[in-house]
Amino acid sequence: MSVTADARRLGLTAAEISHWQEHGHVAVPDFFTPDETTLLQEEVRVLQRAGRLRNVATSGDGRTASTTAANFQVCPVGPHSRPIRALAHARTVTAAITSLIGPTAVLHLDQIFLKPARQGVGTGWHTDNAYFRSRLVEAGTGLWIAVHAAHRENGTMRLIPGSHRAQWAHRRDPGSDHHVTCVDAVDPDQAMDIELPAGGALFFNYGVVHSTGGNQTDADRAALALHFVREEEVPADDRFVLSPEDMSSRRLFGGDGGWAVHGEDLRGVWESLTETAR
Repeated sequence: MSVTADARRLGLTAAEISHWQEHGHVAVPDFFTPDETTLLQEEVRVLQRAGRLRNVATSGDGRTASTTAANFQVCPVGPHSRPIRALAHARTVTAAITSLIGPTAVLHLDQIFLKPARQGVGTGWHTDNAYFRSRLVEAGTGLWIAVHAAHRENGTMRLIPGSHRAQWAHRRDPGSDHHVTCVDAVDPDQAMDIELPAGGALFFNYGVVHSTGGNQTDADRAALALHFVREEEVPADDRFVLSPEDMSSRRLFGGDGGWAVHGEDLRGVWESLTETAR
């Protein structure tokens, strides 16, 4: 499922939208251009050098940091990176997200996971809605971006197609200092690996069960995840949206483009940065 860069700015294709609606996910291998992908890779290096990523893997008790396994995360990531906080307001992203969940879409959260070479461990089976608590799972979608090429050997995304139609009980994940998991109810034989080149994108419903594997290769692998939801489905006590001003800055349409929170209108910034990088 591939279209030209110009067509991509108008949103996802009808076939891609239909696939997301039916199966709960759709992969778009060519979503980001080489220039955009290079910028994302450089931002990950900047965040690594600044010490922004922390290891959330534990020794199995949910508390004690592991000294042998690593699952590096920064969440949220936007406050630490101008390009990444601008990415949610990019024309291509806005068009794709609103074609899936509608014009009231807001950015719910953004985060990076990095699996270091040879010692990187995965993130356990879960649904995003276990954290976000939207009343309607189809009102939310993740956008998972392969910052580096993602495949089975380095722990790419795995998911269970159609799993957004079921309810999944979660418990604390003892392998992480804050994650939850529904591993007890998962049949891994129903799962599929989503392999993507660097710059590829995976859109998946808030209710889709997914996980990532460990990295057995000699190179680090990072992914950037942006989560979007219809504004009217954000719970009143949501812990990710803190104020009306915060909500206005998160709106893809009809908001302030990030001004109230970041002091800058981020609309058009992503395009400017990727043009400058050429």
